[in-house]
Amino acid sequence: MIRKAKAVWHGTGRDGSGNLSTDSGVLGGTPYSFKTRFENEKGTNPEELIAAAHAGCFTMALAFGMQLAGLNPTELETEAAVTLEPEGQGFRISKSALTLRAKVPNLDEAKFAELAKGAEKNCPVSKVLNAEITLDAKLV
Repeated sequence: MIRKAKAVWHGTGRDGSGNLSTDSGVLGGTPYSFKTRFENEKGTNPEELIAAAHAGCFTMALAFGMQLAGLNPTELETEAAVTLEPEGQGFRISKSALTLRAKVPNLDEAKFAELAKGAEKNCPVSKVLNAEITLDAKLV
C-alpha cells in the first residue's frame, strides 16, 4: 500500500507560500506558508498534519485492539499535540502528546490501560516518529 501527497512551494522560506495535495483529494491545493506554520494564518502545516495522522492512526489501532478483545467502544476521542522546537539551525518535532477519552462498556481500567498502551506503541505513525510519545488515557 502506498499513499501519496504533493507539496508545491513558490518563493523563499519566510516570504514564499505553497500548497499541499493528496491523491485522495481530501487536501487539494491546501495553502501552507511560514505564517500558517509559525503564526496563526488560516491554512495548514506539516505538524498539524502529523498530529492528525497520529491521532487517527492511534485511535484506529485502539479500535482494532478492542475488537480483538471482544469489546465494542461507544466512542474513542483522541487529540494529538505535536511539539515543534528549535534545534541547531532548524527545528525538530520533539513530542507527540496523545490525550484519549474513551467510552467503552464493560471495560476495566487495567485492560483499558493495556490496550491503549499497545495501540500507542504499535500504530504505524508512532513507529515512524522520532519523538517522545506520551499518552493520557481515561475512561469516561
